This record gives sequence, C-alpha cells and structure tokens, in this order.
Amino acid sequence: MKELQIGKNDAGQRLDRFLSKAVPLLPASLAQKYIRLKRIKCNGARVQRDSRLQEGDTLQLYINDEFFDTPRAENAYLTVSAPRLHIVYEDENLLLVDKKPGVAVHPHDGAEYGKTLIDHIQAYLYAKKEWQPRAENAFTPALCNRIDRNTGGIVIAAKNAEALRILNQKIRDREIDKRYVCIVHGTPRPRRGELRGYIFKDAVKNRVYVTDKPQKGSKTAVTRYETLRTQNGLSLVECELVTGRTHQIRAMFAHIGCPLLGDGKYGKLDRQSGRTYQALYSYQLTFRFTTDAGLLSYLNGRRFQVENVDFVQEYFPD
Repeated sequence: MKELQIGKNDAGQRLDRFLSKAVPLLPASLAQKYIRLKRIKCNGARVQRDSRLQEGDTLQLYINDEFFDTPRAENAYLTVSAPRLHIVYEDENLLLVDKKPGVAVHPHDGAEYGKTLIDHIQAYLYAKKEWQPRAENAFTPALCNRIDRNTGGIVIAAKNAEALRILNQKIRDREIDKRYVCIVHGTPRPRRGELRGYIFKDAVKNRVYVTDKPQKGSKTAVTRYETLRTQNGLSLVECELVTGRTHQIRAMFAHIGCPLLGDGKYGKLDRQSGRTYQALYSYQLTFRFTTDAGLLSYLNGRRFQVENVDFVQEYFPD
C-alpha cells in the first residue's frame, strides 16, 4: 500500500484525473475498478472517481508496486487493462496468437507503447499471474517471430526462457514450417514453382528491391508457391518461405508482375477493393523437429492453422 498526500497544487482535481497524472501506468478502466473495489481510498474511506480532492487529503492506494514505476517501453504492458488477443493455441510454455493486420508486434514498428502485440501478450500473462516481473531477474515473455504490421498471421510467444531458447533455435534451423496465403494480381507462371532472386534492403525507405543477379549487399531469396485458385483476374496463392527476407513475398511477386492485392508499397492500392493493406496472411504453422526439442518435444508434428482469413472468404468464398 502506498499513500499520496494532496498538496495545494493538487487540490480541486477529480480523483480519476489526479490518478492519471500521479500513476500514469494505471489504466483508467483499472483505476475505476480499484475505486469500486475500495482498493483506492481517501482518508481511509470509500471515494468516488469524480470526487474533488482537498488539500490535506491522504489517498491510500492498494495496488501493485509495478504501477508506481516510471513509464518506459519495458512496462508498457501495465497500461493494458483488457488484453485483446486471438489465441490459436496455448500451453504452459508458449502462446500461438493470430495477429490481425494493422497491429504492430513491437513498439519500434511505430506503434504507441501499450498498443503492440507484445504489450497485450505480457499484460495477458501478468493478469493470469503466469508472469511476475518483480520475481524475475531478466526474463520477460517474448516473441519468437515477427510479422509486418499490415500482414496478419500466427506469431509465437514464449512464456519461459527455456521455451524461448528452443523456439529461436528451431526457427534458425528451419524446423518450424510456416505457410502463407496471399492474393495476387494475374496468374503466376508456372502455376506452381519456386521464385529465386536477390534482395537488397533500403533501410531508409523501408523497402527492398529484387534483382535476378546478385548485387553488392544483396541476399539470396527463395519462395516456393502454389496457385490454388484463379478468378476475376486474381489468384489465391500459398507460399513457403525457404529464406526469410524482409517483405520477401510482396517484393518477389511484384518482381514477376503479380503484385499482391492491396499492396501500396510494391504494387498499387486497388481503390475499387477498398483494401488498405496487402492480402497476405501467415495462416499455418507446423512443428517439424528433426533434432532434440527438450521440453517442447510434445509439439513435434503438430499443425496449427487460422481457419478464417478475411480476404480469402471475401474474394474466394467456398
């Protein structure tokens, strides 16, 4: 429990507005809940959120110490009072989350603190008491893979350090198979095959360029694909990333003249469709361990899939 003394400069404010300044990590909805549960009192008595504070009042705050920390990237999860997650699978070691397009995975993707996928995952585990940050020396729940902000799909989050170590190694060793589905303009030729090229990343413009021959600073890129259906000038394509380069699928299909539907960076926005982001989804994940997976061995051979991808239902309904 912490006590806050109301001085002359704080007098006259509503309780809820004072709390938003004095305890900025405490979400407004959670503050209201704590007031209702009498975990926030004034002069030892129950108080309303719109009560006006008086000079000399003493607030008693029965809330976790974490909320009194200085706001920073590492504790942004505290600002999330109602985590919004689409969970595909969960056990004691990991979470598989279906990230929706428009959601950034990390703050450095340009999103506000408290608005990213990792913030919501950490807030979820904190609320479940599966993660107690003050009891940990260094570990925080972390993402093992990432997806572009405007691409949707399955993201893996590790709940403990051992799971994080194993999953990162399995991703490096390509023992986790990830499949994407996308809609492209036109029809790839052949309908099933492999795209090979060289990708150069321009970090300033946050885009990549594909060439048929190696260039200084470029990296090999390989994408396997299969055209599933074609109609109305569009094709539904399943992709497998053999290499994992930035914007690989988007850039490589644009390079062969089949840009993704709605991709304003590598193709063009389709004003008629009204899409504001590319039709690309990491919809399926399979664990294919060929070496020891330790405490995650039980996952070997298991496949997880997002059953309903919005643009597939819209453009290629069953």
